[in-house]
Amino acid sequence: MGNVCSISISIDNMISGCWAATGGQATYVCEFEEKFDAVKLALEDLKDFRNDMKRKIDTFEEQRLEQLDQVRRWFSRVEDVETEASQLIKDGTTEIQKLCLGGYCSRNCISSYRLGKKLAKKVEDLNNLRSTRLFDMVADRLPPASVDERPSEPTVGMMSIFNKVWSCLGEEQVGIIGLYGLGGVGKTTLLTQINNEFLKTTHDFDVVIWAVVSRDPDFPKVQDEIGKKVGFCDGIWRNKSKDEKAIDVFRALRKKRFVLLLDDIWEPVNLSVLGVPVPNEENKSKLVFTTRSEDVCRQMEAEKNIKVECLAWQESWDLFQKKVGQDTLDSHAEIPMLAEIVAKECCGLPLALALVIIGRAMACKKTTEEWNYAIKVLQGAASIFPGMGDRVFPILKFSFDSLPSDAIKSCFLYCSLFPEDFNILKENLIDYWIGEGFLHEFDDIDEARNQGHNIIGILLNACLLEKSSRDIIRMHDVVRDMALWIACEHGKVKDEFFVRTRVGLIEAPEFTRWVSAKRIS
Repeated sequence: MGNVCSISISIDNMISGCWAATGGQATYVCEFEEKFDAVKLALEDLKDFRNDMKRKIDTFEEQRLEQLDQVRRWFSRVEDVETEASQLIKDGTTEIQKLCLGGYCSRNCISSYRLGKKLAKKVEDLNNLRSTRLFDMVADRLPPASVDERPSEPTVGMMSIFNKVWSCLGEEQVGIIGLYGLGGVGKTTLLTQINNEFLKTTHDFDVVIWAVVSRDPDFPKVQDEIGKKVGFCDGIWRNKSKDEKAIDVFRALRKKRFVLLLDDIWEPVNLSVLGVPVPNEENKSKLVFTTRSEDVCRQMEAEKNIKVECLAWQESWDLFQKKVGQDTLDSHAEIPMLAEIVAKECCGLPLALALVIIGRAMACKKTTEEWNYAIKVLQGAASIFPGMGDRVFPILKFSFDSLPSDAIKSCFLYCSLFPEDFNILKENLIDYWIGEGFLHEFDDIDEARNQGHNIIGILLNACLLEKSSRDIIRMHDVVRDMALWIACEHGKVKDEFFVRTRVGLIEAPEFTRWVSAKRIS
């Protein structure tokens, strides 16, 4: 018998060889590594592009722009394709180890073909996602929030008046609410509380709008604030005329239940000029505004006029102790008693003014001598106390500056000649004014007296005087200090008044100090 040669050929190798011989399919095997590298590169490019777009979207969202739905779907698709590509790269790394003949042959051509085909398809998917044209506009402006939260500080002693205002907002027959009171008493703080409360509670209003009017109103700016809340914010709208804006605002607001919060009104505001429908029982909208004058409330035809009162003694004392700090109050046995005297000098003052300013100033004073000095200063010349002359009095002086005539201003300053906490009889005060020549508008004495009563009414409405009874008025201690600051140290009337409080004089003071004064107390 001749020699027999036996050759064993695996059926898989036979099929693989045949498969590799067909041109189209062989490409996926021969170019496997090339496709593998292309997927890795395309995946890296797509990830970089996705990260760039994510940063862009984050910036837009900070500007109150909302991501488009189609862009949101694109990010979702990218996440899916990235996961699929990462798995292919993992599988491809294993498959490359099976390649032979420099990568042109595979020990398992069917497996390499299938994976190579997937790699080629994934490169196409990755490149398509990378080259999308969705990003000509990736975000659109969000509709304005119905309420914008405003920064605020913790408040003291305002809960009862807050509840009163909030209750009025629920009364259908009340459309306009006026909050009035002394400058700095806390009207803006109260209005801020009302604004923020709409974020915490369920209500039926479509939009809550905040705008500041101020002493010298910029009505185009007020219109822009209102327009922004109802969706008008582009450059085209801002460049429209006042009348065109008013028409747009009116069309938008007449379809909504709105709350308009106007802070710091000095003169009546014509709502129609702004384009705001007058809130009433029919449209169920509301207007709440703050002002220093009760007369403005009447001219605005408010159904509810609510006075924002100064803090009561216990509330003032609690706040003052908090600002001074327990460590200082405990530093000497007499300091709590002295602190009460200091607090009473500014009792009733608003949160952001004297109580806080003086309390913080005294927080580091831990000797009785320092506290006694502070009492002497506050009782005699409050304007030199740190923070009073440069922060407290200028705010209160706005009310004085807004008085309609020099005669009324002179009448107000004259009241500071009376002792602190003095009950002033109206008739006596008017007699003094007549004697000083302030009421010279009429020759008839009865007409002059009527003018005097009218001036008292103006000062009461401006919250610069307080009514003790029908016939008696008084001046708040700190308002009196402010008046003396104006009369003795500030403005045109400087040096006309010479007032020394609680100094126990038994002889005339130094001549040069009062020789030029017109009035001495």
